[in-house]
Amino acid sequence: MSDWKFDTDEVGEDGYEPEEPDFEPIEPGSPTVENAFFVALGVVSTLFVFARVVLLAGG
Repeated sequence: MSDWKFDTDEVGEDGYEPEEPDFEPIEPGSPTVENAFFVALGVVSTLFVFARVVLLAGG
């Protein structure tokens, strides 16, 4: 087991910066009902908090 952070084939020519790894592109997925529910819950909660602040500040 090596104590080095990178192997010799993982560093750039200057020896300090690692090369860019090959990642697969991220593909968009379709939203689920659960995710849409939590987004809607966040929107409603935020609007509720803003309404309470405006009502409390306005008197």
